[in-house]
Amino acid sequence: MSTVPNTKDTGDKTEARVIHALIARGYSVSIPFGDNDRYDLIVDTGTELLRVQCKTGWREDDCVRFKTASKTTVDGTTEMRDYEDEIDAFAVRSKDDGELYWVPEKDAGRKSTYLRIVEPQIDHPGVNLAAEYVFDSNLPE
Repeated sequence: MSTVPNTKDTGDKTEARVIHALIARGYSVSIPFGDNDRYDLIVDTGTELLRVQCKTGWREDDCVRFKTASKTTVDGTTEMRDYEDEIDAFAVRSKDDGELYWVPEKDAGRKSTYLRIVEPQIDHPGVNLAAEYVFDSNLPE
């Protein structure tokens, strides 16, 4: 058995952690069949169904960074594709400390998103503070 995790293993751990956290908080979670959908989970809030993409983030300076685009191969050409209008939220697990974040798709960047752990000295609309996206505080009702 290999001790070096590959990206599929890392993604599976993130998905499992997110599913566990959502179920523990009373949500119903469905997993789409196959790997052809742009979302990883469907979360039933009791009043709506949300399409959720799970992402693994990592610490970079004073931020948790996660990718908000995926590589897709079309006719032999690799391209980056964002999730605009194809998901409702990102559920993010920081692989460095295990913290979970819930980021609405409209708040995410097109290729990457940075959630600042340390509050910056400037007030700027492009700065996403991690504290505003902590999982328990930001889940839909």
